[in-house]
Amino acid sequence: MAALEWSDALVLELPLMDDTHREFVALLAAVDAADEARLPAAWEALVAHTEAHFAREDAWMAATRFASGNCHSTQHKVVLQVLQEGAARLAQGEPAMVRALVGELAQWFPQHTQAMDAALALHLRRVGFDPATGTVHAPDALPQALIHGCGGASCSEPEAQAESA
Repeated sequence: MAALEWSDALVLELPLMDDTHREFVALLAAVDAADEARLPAAWEALVAHTEAHFAREDAWMAATRFASGNCHSTQHKVVLQVLQEGAARLAQGEPAMVRALVGELAQWFPQHTQAMDAALALHLRRVGFDPATGTVHAPDALPQALIHGCGGASCSEPEAQAESA
């Protein structure tokens, strides 16, 4: 059984995001199942996917007034650093770190998806954002100030409102 399997609990009802998340889960499973000879290529595919995946979400946040320094984007940066460290250790002939990271990523990903990505998906739906085209269909629904926060209710409140509370 893979360290992480796709389930309805990961569905956010934003098709492009859900498809990207399904691919992440499949690539993580491929790393988990890879023998020593296939491990570097499987890890490289996961890293490349994750770089594009996070860059896309970060661009969506920027286009819809999430602050570039919010903790959702910060978490993306940290995970990418960890993935790059795994690649470096793998290149040094240390596959054990990558094997351990599979389990850590399998625990982290559902939490990230159900908190931070769920809040982003809700925000994108509220502003009528089309992830495929980058079009905001409800520009009047965009927050007046940048959204700061970590993925709970604070990610749906502009900074000015949060500070006055």
